[in-house]
Amino acid sequence: MAERNVRWGILATGGIAAAFAADLVDLPDAEIVAVASRRREPAEAFAERFGVARAYGDWESLAADPEVDVVYVATPHSAHRAAAGLCLEAGRNVLCEKPFTLNLREAEDLVALAREHDRFLMEAMWMYCNPLVRRLKALVEDGAIGEVRTVQADFGLAGHLLPGARNGVLPSGHRLRDPALGGGALLDLGVYPVSFAQLLLGEPDGITASAVLSEEGVDLQTGALLSWESGALAALHCSIAGGTAVTASVTGTRGRIDVPSGFFHPDRFVLHRDGRDPEEFAADPADGPRTSLRHEAKEVMRALRAGEKESPLVPLEGTLAVMRTLDAVRERIGVRYPGDAVTATARATV
Repeated sequence: MAERNVRWGILATGGIAAAFAADLVDLPDAEIVAVASRRREPAEAFAERFGVARAYGDWESLAADPEVDVVYVATPHSAHRAAAGLCLEAGRNVLCEKPFTLNLREAEDLVALAREHDRFLMEAMWMYCNPLVRRLKALVEDGAIGEVRTVQADFGLAGHLLPGARNGVLPSGHRLRDPALGGGALLDLGVYPVSFAQLLLGEPDGITASAVLSEEGVDLQTGALLSWESGALAALHCSIAGGTAVTASVTGTRGRIDVPSGFFHPDRFVLHRDGRDPEEFAADPADGPRTSLRHEAKEVMRALRAGEKESPLVPLEGTLAVMRTLDAVRERIGVRYPGDAVTATARATV
């Protein structure tokens, strides 16, 4: 791709789409040329807010737009397979929000479509593109704390404080309690602790898990213990029943790294090496706010200009490995989604 602006299409108009668009607007080599929703009114409102030229009231028109270089799919994850698949089949490159899909089978479908149509595809796991997280990973790989023995990470939110809660309770119709929408703590929040552990240790060899389920059958909170043949363990927790510290820690044979609250978009972390004073690593102010999504956008644009079909920072095999773990955890805690039972024939008609 020539060194011109990368032209983005935004599929969906919710909060994460707006946050991503706001960061794209600040990138000098990015341009939002189109936005789509299932209804024209929200698409037009989004277009007016961000100065987007074209607003579509259906996904198909965006997927078919020849002036769109890459589509950012920001729908709820229950629609990722349909939305991203539509775009890939139309010849668009895709950045798809996390969790990538509802299950491994859907994720494999998207990867196969990307390879069939020779298109770029990446999960929007912004944590993997964060400069400070990349520095942490490099330190671990360089042996700063020796061989990794344990990873601990948690992500819990107080459900009664979330948007849509009524009288201090998430109602039964809320998307986080709806199995048809991939509800529960694991896919929305647990994907971060799992992805953090696998960023450092790869796919686990053993998985055990336990959960507290809602009356609808989704997990209100889940604890998972992952194990590796190396002897490493990861103790992970997610919850929509209570707010947790949202911290992470990596312990090795010669030290430890502690990441304070908001581990998946940190502003600092502390390296403790045996026999040495603690060292603090802080984010570079030039990298923007800790909540910025610009790093994943910049990585997509770098890869597109380089002619790459996937990102080395967020490789597709790594995304599939995380989905395998999430599926395994759900199997152990007894959470099933209606989409898990969809046949290959039915999927082909989506």
